[in-house]
Amino acid sequence: MARSAGIVHVRRAHVVLRPTYRVENIVASADLNTELDLYGLAKLSYDVDYEPEQFPGAIFKVHEPKSALLLFKNGKIICTGARTTADVKRAISQAVELIKRYSRSSKSRALPTAK
Repeated sequence: MARSAGIVHVRRAHVVLRPTYRVENIVASADLNTELDLYGLAKLSYDVDYEPEQFPGAIFKVHEPKSALLLFKNGKIICTGARTTADVKRAISQAVELIKRYSRSSKSRALPTAK
């Protein structure tokens, strides 16, 4: 540190920064281009929580890969918690399978019974 006329001069060393990083969480969005029955999906699976008074979307908790999907009535999906893009695809595929299962079960209930 040098002083001249009451001013303090500080010499700063050149600092080289080498940050390290790792992916902790990926947020992705998808669009199914179809309307969803969130009440029906919540009744079909214990992993789907839907409380429209609290939040307009249903929360689908996926166990493997560990992630959560926000399902909206307009068919939009937000995936959070996945660590890789492959995990995002697997989680969304599970949501698509759940929706297909619901679609098949609701169609079979709607068919008239033969006497």
